[in-house]
Amino acid sequence: MSRATRSAFDDVPPDGFDEDETEAASLDEAPEIDFDFEPGAVQAGTEIIRRFWSTLPNSPGVYRMFDAKGDVLYVGKAKNLKARVGSYARGQAHSNRIARMIAQTAAMEFVTTATETEALLLEANLIKQLKPRFNVLMRDDKSFPYILLTSDGPAPQIVKHRGARRRKGNYYGPFANVWAVNRTVNALQRAFLMRTCSDSYYENRTRPCLLYQIKRCSGPCTGEIALEDYSALADSARAFLSGKSNAVKDRMREEMQRASEALEFERAARFRDRIAALSAIQGVQGVNTQGVEEADVFAIDEQAGQFCIEVFFFRNFQNWGNRAYFPKADRSMSADEVLASFISQFYDDKPSPKLVLVSHTIEDAELVAAALSSRVEHRVEVHQPQRGERKNLVDYAQRNAKEALGRRLADTASQGKLLTALGQAFGLDKPPRRVEVYDNSHISGTAAVGGMIVAGPTGFMKTHYRTFNIKSEELSPGDDFGMMREVLTRRFKRLAKEAPRTPREGEAGELQAPEQAVPAVAEVQDDPDAFPAWPDLVLIDGGAGQLEAARASLAEIGVTGVPLVGIAKGRDRDAGRETFFVPGRSPFKLPPRDPVLYFVQRLRDEAHRFAIGTHRARRKREMTKNPLDEIAGIGPTRKRALLHHFGTVKAIERAALEDLAKAPGVNAATARAVYDFFHANA
Repeated sequence: MSRATRSAFDDVPPDGFDEDETEAASLDEAPEIDFDFEPGAVQAGTEIIRRFWSTLPNSPGVYRMFDAKGDVLYVGKAKNLKARVGSYARGQAHSNRIARMIAQTAAMEFVTTATETEALLLEANLIKQLKPRFNVLMRDDKSFPYILLTSDGPAPQIVKHRGARRRKGNYYGPFANVWAVNRTVNALQRAFLMRTCSDSYYENRTRPCLLYQIKRCSGPCTGEIALEDYSALADSARAFLSGKSNAVKDRMREEMQRASEALEFERAARFRDRIAALSAIQGVQGVNTQGVEEADVFAIDEQAGQFCIEVFFFRNFQNWGNRAYFPKADRSMSADEVLASFISQFYDDKPSPKLVLVSHTIEDAELVAAALSSRVEHRVEVHQPQRGERKNLVDYAQRNAKEALGRRLADTASQGKLLTALGQAFGLDKPPRRVEVYDNSHISGTAAVGGMIVAGPTGFMKTHYRTFNIKSEELSPGDDFGMMREVLTRRFKRLAKEAPRTPREGEAGELQAPEQAVPAVAEVQDDPDAFPAWPDLVLIDGGAGQLEAARASLAEIGVTGVPLVGIAKGRDRDAGRETFFVPGRSPFKLPPRDPVLYFVQRLRDEAHRFAIGTHRARRKREMTKNPLDEIAGIGPTRKRALLHHFGTVKAIERAALEDLAKAPGVNAATARAVYDFFHANA
C-alpha cells in the first residue's frame, strides 16, 4: 500500500451517488446541497474536499476525514478514490448526517491499496482503532473465549483461552460466553481425562492431584498413564471437537461392550460415564442443526432509532451460544448498512467460519466474502437464506435480536427514570448522564487499590471502569482518606488533560447548595449523543471524612463544579440506613422504600464488588510472585531449570555460586546474577 496526502475516509457511499459514474458530471455543475443548518459550514467543507479531490488517483483505497482539532470524523473505503471523494464535493443532495460530516471536515488523508478487498480490510481495522464519530461502531468488543488443546509438550493440556493465538495447538470456538467454555471443558475432562493444570504445576508433581482421584484426569504427570495412551486420548478429544463426535462415541461404545463381555465391569462403567459426559455436551446446546456444520448467524433489528445485532455461533452441528450487540449508528442509516459495516469490524481480529448467514441483504456481499476468505485458509460464503434450515436459524436469531432490543429499550427507560430521580434527590438541575462511584480495598494497607465504576443511561458502563494501584509511599497503612485523595487526583488530572473543559457559570447539572450555586465548568463536547467523559455526579463510598478528602483533592488540582456525594453506611452496616453527605447541606437520609435508595445501593455495591475483586487479584499475583522473576536474564526456561535442579526458591537462595553454575542451562554470568540478587545485602 502507498500513502497519499492528508485526507479523510468513508465506509458507505454518500446518498444518491453511483460509484460507476466516475467522471459523468463536473463538480462545477453540481446542484445545491440539501441541508437544514448553516450552509456556509457545508460550503467550506466542500471546498476543502475539492482541493484534495483534484489530485486523487482512480484506484482503490481508504480515506479519512478530520475535523479542525485533528480528530477523525469518518473512515471509508472506495473502489475508486477519486469518484468516491468527488461525491462529497459535487454537492449532491446529502442526508443531514453526511452534510454534518462535510461541514466539520477540515482535512483528509488517503491510503491507496492494490485491491478493493484490501481496502475493506484496512477500513474495518481503522474504524475499530480510531472509532470515528460518523461510522457504525461495534460496541462490547471484547475477545471471545476459545478452547485450546495444546501441542507444544508431551502431554497436551486443555484450557480456556482468550486473546492472541501465540501458543501452538488447536483452537476451538468461539464460544459466546465463559460459562459455555467452562461447562464444555468440564465435560471433556470427564470424557477424555485431559489435564488442565499449568506446565509448571505438571512438571513439579510427585504424586497425582485431586483431579486424578475424582477421575477428571488420567495423571500423565506422574506416569499413571503412558504418554502414548494419553496422546490417544488427546487425539480423541481433537476428533470430537472437530465434528467427529459420533465416531468417537461409537468407539467408546465398542470399548464398553468389549469390557462388559470380558466381565471388566468397572472399566465398562468408566466408558459409560465418558459417553454420558459427551452426550451432555451435545444435549444442552439449545438449538442444534442437522445440515449446518459451521456457521455464524447475524440478525439485526431496529426500533426507536436503535439497532441490535444478535450473533449465533454454530460449530460441529452444535450451538455454541449467542451474544447481542448494540452498535452505535446514525438513525438515518439503514439496517443493511449497519449490518454490513458491523460484520467487517466483527471479523477484524478473529477468524471467520466457512458460512456467514445474514438476515438482510448486504451490498457487496461477494467483496465481504473475499475479504474474510483472505484472512483464513478456506473459502467464506456470505449468504442471506430464503428457505430451509438456514432460514430457520436466521429467523431464530432475528427473534432473539428483537427481544433483546425490546429489553434494552425497557431497561433504558427504567434507568432514565432512576437517573432523573437521582438528580432530583441530590439537587441536580438535570438528570446525570454519567455517574462515577469510587471505593478502595486493601488489607491493612497491603495490595491497596482504588476502583471506579461508571453508570449511564444504559446501565453499568463496564468499558469505562478503571482501577488504580495505590502508589504513594507516604501513606500510612490503612489511610483510606489518603488513598481516596490519590485516586481522585490521578483520575481528574488525567481527565483534565485528555478532555479539557471550558469555564462556565451556573452550568445546568451542577449540585445546588441551599444558599449558592457551585461554579462549574462545561465539557467541550462536539457530539451531543456521545457518552460524556466528565461525570455529572460522583459518589464516594464513605462519610464526611471521605467526602472532605475528595473535595480537597479536586480543589487542589483546580477542578470545580463536579458534584460530590458521600455515602455513609448505616449502623451495623445495614442497607437502607445510609446517610448522605453533600457539600453545603446537612446530612440526610432517603425514605426506606425509595427506589433511588435501592439504586444508590446497587451503585455502591457494584463499586465495592469491583474494588474487592481487583484487590484480590492483585494480592494473589503478589502472593504467587516468584523472586526469580525479578532477576534480569532469567526467563521461563532458566527458571524452570533452576527449580528442577534445586527444588525450591529457598534452596536456590542458599546455594553457593559454584553450585548455581552447575545447574543445567545456567552459565557463569547467569549464576553470578542469581547469586548477587540473593546476597546483595550480605
